[in-house]
Amino acid sequence: MLVLYETSLGYCLFKLTDDAKLESDDLWKEFQTPEKANRLLKLKAIHRFTSTAEAVEEITALQENKLGKGLKQFLSDEITGKGKTKEKLAVFETGFAKVIKDKLGIKAVSPKLTELFHGIRSQLTALLEGLDPKDLATMNLGLSHSLSRFKLKFSPDKVDTMIVQAVALLDDLDKEINIYAMRVKVSVTLHYWRGASLMFALLQEWYGWHFPEMAKIIVDNIAYAKVIKQMGFRTNAATTDFSAILPEDLEATLKAAAAISMGTDISESDMAHINSLCDQVIAISAYRAQLAEYLRNRMNAIAPNLTALVGDLVGARLISHAGSLLSLAKHPASTIQILGAEKALFRALKTKHDTPKYGLIYHASLIGQAPPKLKGKMARMVATKTALSVRVDALTDADEKSGPQAPSIGLENRARLEARLHALENQGDASAVRSAFSGKKQQRFQMTGETKTYNTAADAVDLVPTQREPMEAAVKAVLDVKAEKKKAKEERKAKKRAEKEVNGKGDAEAKMDVDGEEEAESKESKKEKKRKRRESEANGDVEKEETEEERKARKKARKAEKAAAAATGEDAVEANGDASKKKKKRKSEA
Repeated sequence: MLVLYETSLGYCLFKLTDDAKLESDDLWKEFQTPEKANRLLKLKAIHRFTSTAEAVEEITALQENKLGKGLKQFLSDEITGKGKTKEKLAVFETGFAKVIKDKLGIKAVSPKLTELFHGIRSQLTALLEGLDPKDLATMNLGLSHSLSRFKLKFSPDKVDTMIVQAVALLDDLDKEINIYAMRVKVSVTLHYWRGASLMFALLQEWYGWHFPEMAKIIVDNIAYAKVIKQMGFRTNAATTDFSAILPEDLEATLKAAAAISMGTDISESDMAHINSLCDQVIAISAYRAQLAEYLRNRMNAIAPNLTALVGDLVGARLISHAGSLLSLAKHPASTIQILGAEKALFRALKTKHDTPKYGLIYHASLIGQAPPKLKGKMARMVATKTALSVRVDALTDADEKSGPQAPSIGLENRARLEARLHALENQGDASAVRSAFSGKKQQRFQMTGETKTYNTAADAVDLVPTQREPMEAAVKAVLDVKAEKKKAKEERKAKKRAEKEVNGKGDAEAKMDVDGEEEAESKESKKEKKRKRRESEANGDVEKEETEEERKARKKARKAEKAAAAATGEDAVEANGDASKKKKKRKSEA
């Protein structure tokens, strides 16, 4: 039996002298000394690697159960070329033995040879005469470093990293383009740092003040920036050619609006800054288009089935959210369906509401073209087919992905989903038709000799202009701008009026509270007086006279009480004065 063993030096082919010892349990004893190892194994041939690159290539192919060019030539020369095809070749991997048998017709086997290969590794320097152990250790270290570096550089798990970064950059560019375009249309603020304080130098609202009607005529941001770059001031609109940017009807409308615009004038320096900002918007938009094309090509190369099913942008966002293509392939269909809606899912679980039906997959064209009632069902079906397509893309070799039949599963699933959507849309109509004609028997169709021709005269219709006259559109744009300004002015006035009313109402309520209390007290006193007056009137004149007499007597009694109190007070004072005089006399005598 022949034994194939790979080292950092090259491929070694050994001859096993006694095949019966492979069955014994004490095979490890044959490698205790170099002499025993040389008696069991004899070196027949060796294929040395000429460079580190060749070594890395051969070992990488061996790890993937592929037959490298050097190994194929070596086995052909030493076994097939010398007529040793009847001898068995022992290898370590079962899959590799099958590859050798299919490609070269050699009887390659892979029995349980763990102890044999461990013994060869331990006595390799003794089996290979003239090999220094230090040189072998140096070659092993260099090959391991080169192989690790090669794996990191060309790892199949890291291929989709570019997709993740590209789709993130694409989203950031979309945000930046929208912000820049709004700055061109409305206003721009410059920030200057001076020491610890932030000084704001607010430029006047740029082109939105100079030509406000243009924003209503040209909606596209890129076309808006290109028109500003080519036209400059609005007074140049009449002599500027916009045929390369705008269609004829929009060009005529723009020129008519520029002639009657109500915008303010701007200086040359303002126009220079606006032009530089327009250059940035146009450059970023061009780079965004290049990045989108790059992302489309990468998705077609890495995940062709996923791209064919949901599109390149949605597929890239799914891969980015999952982390990698392999991580996305590990997700079930239910997770792929709500991928990107995690916050809504946990909020629904916490509040015990309905869970979301879709996440990032909602932006797929198959779900977008479905009616609102069928969007949930279509999201579930698209997620199921997406899970299958992603697994095919993740587990397929790179060579098979580059073929024309690579996206066949994705295209087939997309066709099935479109047919299913069409059937669901027509299901209601079909059921109504079946219920209407359920009691009638359909007559058999028979061909008749009557033929009908197509009426070409019906195609002759009067042409209706799809665009209004340029002057009317320009006037409408001006009126819209005036109406918006008037509405904004009225809103500001109404807001100030409401604030004044709120402040005045608060003061009035405070005054009303104080006045209300006073009025309530005065009303109670008035009611009490009226009640007493009615009682006195009911008692009669006698009571009035008696009350007057009693009042006079009460006054006299009060005067008498006051006089008596004053007399008693004077007596007490005199008594106190006599007592104090007597005390003073006693003290002086003493």
